[in-house]
Amino acid sequence: MSIFTKHVLSGSTNGRPIQISATATLGNTIHTASSGANVIDEIWLFAYNVSSNDVLLTLEKGGVTTPDLLKINIPAQVGPVDIMRGILQSGLILTAFASVTNVISIDGWVNRIDQS
Repeated sequence: MSIFTKHVLSGSTNGRPIQISATATLGNTIHTASSGANVIDEIWLFAYNVSSNDVLLTLEKGGVTTPDLLKINIPAQVGPVDIMRGILQSGLILTAFASVTNVISIDGWVNRIDQS
């Protein structure tokens, strides 16, 4: 029987949005997946752009080369933009960087699924 629990992103402080200050790899840590062999982290992410210009956001899903990179254009003065619904496991780390520093913030949650 699987057990579902909801968690804040590990890169967040008390559930607050994560401001993206990095402009190149390796980006700011968004979440580190559980290292349990039978545990899956289902991640839901949303981005906010406070800039007056569009900003390119790059998510690094466990690595820094293709196909681990997800590039998303975040329109100016908008949010929340649904940027990811995906799965991480085995201690993989999700990081992010943007083309402009400190104008993108990421919010979301993790549904941890323990299949033990």
